[in-house]
Amino acid sequence: MHVLVTADTVGGVWTYARELTCGLLARGHKVTLVSFGKLPKRGQTFWLKHKNLTYYATEFPLEWMQDAESGIAESTKHLERVIYDSRPDVLHFSQYCYGSLDFGIPNIVVAHSDVLSWWNAVHGGEPPESNWMTWYRNLVAQGLRNANVVVAPSQWMLDTLRDYYELPSTSCVIYNGRSGDLFRAAERKQDCVLSVGRIWDEAKQVRLLLSCKQCVPVRIAGSAQHPENGESYPLNSELASSFRFCGEQDETQLRELYADSAAYAATSRYEPFGLAPVEAALSRCALILNDIPVFRELWGDAAFYFDRDDANSLAQAISVVSEFSSLRRLLGDLAYERARTQFESQRMIRQYEELYSSLVGRAAA
Repeated sequence: MHVLVTADTVGGVWTYARELTCGLLARGHKVTLVSFGKLPKRGQTFWLKHKNLTYYATEFPLEWMQDAESGIAESTKHLERVIYDSRPDVLHFSQYCYGSLDFGIPNIVVAHSDVLSWWNAVHGGEPPESNWMTWYRNLVAQGLRNANVVVAPSQWMLDTLRDYYELPSTSCVIYNGRSGDLFRAAERKQDCVLSVGRIWDEAKQVRLLLSCKQCVPVRIAGSAQHPENGESYPLNSELASSFRFCGEQDETQLRELYADSAAYAATSRYEPFGLAPVEAALSRCALILNDIPVFRELWGDAAFYFDRDDANSLAQAISVVSEFSSLRRLLGDLAYERARTQFESQRMIRQYEELYSSLVGRAAA
């Protein structure tokens, strides 16, 4: 089978695309991969050499970016040419806008995130109307309406999407996956808490960790400066000694941080899935999670939750997990088992493979 996959290089979708692409190639399929947003960095491309993989890197904007209208039109023309030349059996889109392309080829659209649900989670209401917002709503609605299947990485995301858009009759949930072989747990972990996320990002709200003095050292991996205005989050000098800012980390550096850290704090208020907690769990970190519906869905009793968006409750949760080592080890074991059974990459790849086969068979019939 030949699958065309679109991705972006800006966030977790690239990691998702790598797991999916490598898994499909290992199972004997052919993949054409097209990326948007930015050209990949050197550390993002080491896995792209395979005889059955064709890769097209572009800098066309993503649909959630402001003033992306003309860029999306150009990227659509580019993608049409790639599809015409490669003639895949299935189209797997990680962006909504391409769901409207009509080549007579079965297609799926994967709902990794959405501006409307993001805005509601971060700002507590509907986004203000504007010409761009009207364009975005219409673009996403049309792409979803014309998709053969819509896939979401969690039931929460699928249900949330239905609040804003009309979905095709066939929609399903396929949890994202990560290969457990990529991660390890050190025999002796440091009594510290790790968090991965952009400090300036309101959705990730890593600032919850920075609002209180913590009882153990906290490591934060991610950019501290806003990409547009260059501003950094101001930190109270009295609290600075509790935190270690690691900056942006590559995959090898992150693997070592996960392996060495006893606990992981996921502070996001908006998270359609969340790959970082999976990576932490595969490293046997105890998970300390913001009490939002998607984390409850994914992790159940395999995590320690703090009151939603509450910095003091987070500090208390860190204190409890740090104080009781037996609880910390139990949480790490529970998270590890949950990740290995529910969020392993092979499980994800098998489910997509079955979905592709059903679409191709239906089209042939």
